[in-house]
Amino acid sequence: MSFQGYLRTILEKTGLKPEDFRKIAEEKGFTENRKLKKEVKAAQVIAWLKEDYQLGHGHSMAIVALLKGDKDEHSV
Repeated sequence: MSFQGYLRTILEKTGLKPEDFRKIAEEKGFTENRKLKKEVKAAQVIAWLKEDYQLGHGHSMAIVALLKGDKDEHSV
């Protein structure tokens, strides 16, 4: 699945866009200045996304990549 495919499925399932996840992650203390904090592990973010949004591992990793800055809304 392409990165855009992951984002599309996440939006359909949760109603949330990438910017929404960035905002919530900031509120939860996972990010600072729109980037995942160095001390925050991917497993913490995955656990949050699985618990609150019932996202699977692959979809959660797409959000991790977004929060790390490895990918953005325009990535393929």
